[in-house]
Amino acid sequence: MGRPSVWEVIGVTNPEGDCAEWTFPAEPGAVRTARQAVRGKLRNWGLDNLADLAALLVSELVTNALRHATGPIGVRLVRPSGPSGVLLVEVSDPLPDPPRARAARPDDESGRGLQLVASSSRRWGTRPGTLGKTVWFELPVPE
Repeated sequence: MGRPSVWEVIGVTNPEGDCAEWTFPAEPGAVRTARQAVRGKLRNWGLDNLADLAALLVSELVTNALRHATGPIGVRLVRPSGPSGVLLVEVSDPLPDPPRARAARPDDESGRGLQLVASSSRRWGTRPGTLGKTVWFELPVPE
């Protein structure tokens, strides 16, 4: 698998601030590659303190996309242009159906990804696009 290429994330406009975008094929290696790309970009931006959490949450959302969609998976990071604010993270896929949180039983090996995103982020949500959906979350950027 080569380097991720730049891809316009489904249904997203270009907000202000620095932005990084990638697309990954719907293959198992996409989770690891997305995690590495997010961690590397956040460290490059000097946001080391958010890198591990953002990478973990992206890996949960990319895993969900792999389980339910068959097309490319987009990942986008947008940081505010000022010293504080929020880091916006988006994961897009071609499946139009919004994700559904479910109550995982103690012995279940899956079903906790959206709960983790909801409990670890400032806000999160989903929005439809013309070719699929985008699941997004925000992490506060410390001053």
